[in-house]
Amino acid sequence: MNKKPNLVIFVADEMRADSLRHLGNKASITPNLDNMVEDGVSFRNAYCQNPVCVPSRCSFLTGWYPHTKGHRTMHYLLEEDDPMLLKTLKENGYHVMWIGRNDVIPADKDLSKYCHEYYPGESELTNESMLRYAEWEKSWRGKPGSDNYYSFYAGKTKRENVITDWNCIDEAIEYIHNLPQNNIQPFCLYISLVFPHPPYACEDPWYSMIDRSKIDDIRPVPKDWSNKASMLEKIYEKQNLINWKLDKFKELRATYLAMVSRVDYQFGLIINALKERNLYDDTSIIMFSDHGDYAGDYGIVEKTQNTFEDPSCRVPLIIKPHKDIKVKPRISNALAELVDLPATIADMANIKLAYTQFGKSLLHVLEGGEEHKDAVFCEGGRLRGETQAMEQGHGPESLYWPRLSTQCEEGPAHTKAVMIRVGNFKYIERLYERNELYDIKNDPQELNNLIDQERYKNLVNKMKDRLLRFYIETADFVPIRKDRRY
Repeated sequence: MNKKPNLVIFVADEMRADSLRHLGNKASITPNLDNMVEDGVSFRNAYCQNPVCVPSRCSFLTGWYPHTKGHRTMHYLLEEDDPMLLKTLKENGYHVMWIGRNDVIPADKDLSKYCHEYYPGESELTNESMLRYAEWEKSWRGKPGSDNYYSFYAGKTKRENVITDWNCIDEAIEYIHNLPQNNIQPFCLYISLVFPHPPYACEDPWYSMIDRSKIDDIRPVPKDWSNKASMLEKIYEKQNLINWKLDKFKELRATYLAMVSRVDYQFGLIINALKERNLYDDTSIIMFSDHGDYAGDYGIVEKTQNTFEDPSCRVPLIIKPHKDIKVKPRISNALAELVDLPATIADMANIKLAYTQFGKSLLHVLEGGEEHKDAVFCEGGRLRGETQAMEQGHGPESLYWPRLSTQCEEGPAHTKAVMIRVGNFKYIERLYERNELYDIKNDPQELNNLIDQERYKNLVNKMKDRLLRFYIETADFVPIRKDRRY
């Protein structure tokens, strides 16, 4: 093929893998994403490298792990000389259209290095729009001290309250429809949505479509919090959902799944637009999420920066390659990471990445292979005294106060930690507090911490050895330059 393939990179925000119908959720309505398995591969065991937005995005757009350059906070974004996937594609002849969330390039920097066009999804914030949002938030939060104040639960809403993603989808469809006939230059359409990021709010018809009776059991509140990271217990106490009954958590989960269903519908609109322009076969499509969401599991909502249960760090990853790449459509059980995306996309586009990165191309899995990585990793948290990683500045009036106030404490809760999954076992090494080990096949809710059981001692030692190799291999990045010494 002489012409490089077109690329559509479709990113959801805070979508957990088990929110998709074809991955086992009976209450989900995700026909468009489910149908992608007919032409591509859905990865059942794909993991993000950090369970919050900025560090994850900095990782999957560079091919670096968060620790490689210290991306463990929402406030440290990419620097000007850092490699970045969209910039690489632009430099290699792609017309790059960036639509939606940024979260990787500082707001005061010029985006022209990374794309030809950028559309943020919303007009410039005005006092009027900020007041309108504040009034909407006030309408569903209730008063301070109420059990809904930190729940993020808004429920059924109107389209105008959640309009940003619709603006993004409209812009993307217009871009596709306006592409010149017989367009020679390949395009990369990078769409980064807000949904299903909380507040948990959705409009009809999606809000009413979810059958509440099919909601799977919410992961219960642990009987003994000492078996889990103390960050979770702190958030549980501060979010004040202690008196919520199961049916209320299921209603919140139903709203979350409605948000996922709306994302699925919007994804379908993009697929239809590509097919209408006869671009579908010549376009590689990559859909995934930056991280997951607890959405009521363990009695908490939202996400945390240093806990690694599957609802938080196992994410959807679906790849439909262009027609010149051999593919065996299916759901793959291979272990995969979002850090693999730059290598995979570069392989699809026949581009050489001119820097050291740590991902591994997934093309051989698309072709039918099931062996990819022996281990996957996710990491986060901070050292004691790292005030720059506390994400200070949120008072009790902030929805995020339960998590962020805990991050500012110097107790064990915001410990620096790393997760490794090998086979069906997940091991978490923590500074300052107890480590964790889970058999996720026999304990899929990750409630039984096996770390103190003697029979798993050898397994834990093997996990530790693998972590050591991981850090030696990926601990730093030597820039591709020679600075003048004299």
